[in-house]
Amino acid sequence: MRWISLFALVLFASACNLSTDAPTATPEPDIPEVSFLFPTNGTIVVEGTDVQIQLFAQDRRGVGVARVELFVDEGLIQNSSPLVSAAVTEFTVDMNWLADGVGLHSLRAVAYRPDGTESDPAIITLDVIAPSGDTPTTPAP
Repeated sequence: MRWISLFALVLFASACNLSTDAPTATPEPDIPEVSFLFPTNGTIVVEGTDVQIQLFAQDRRGVGVARVELFVDEGLIQNSSPLVSAAVTEFTVDMNWLADGVGLHSLRAVAYRPDGTESDPAIITLDVIAPSGDTPTTPAP
């Protein structure tokens, strides 16, 4: 009986699939990165407001960020480049957009290296509402 118990223990231990390998590190992206610091996704703004936008771009493994572009509803509205050199590893950008048109608007930011390598886009949506007191006019019948 003792041999059967020992055999069962050895069989059970050999079936264990635990690995003693060290965990693999998550690789850093090989492209620049960009994110919205402000405003946050889903922010409600009043039409006609000058919306302040702050972006953060970085390139941890490349030559740096040379340019950041901001699009609203697929149209390029602003771009900015670092003033200190042709490219920097971290770049905070302040931009603005005059909220125009009631409804949802998509803001998209893209960062670029000097060679044109682009980041994945950062995308947020803003909800532009009519100023208080404004009511939609309905044509008379």
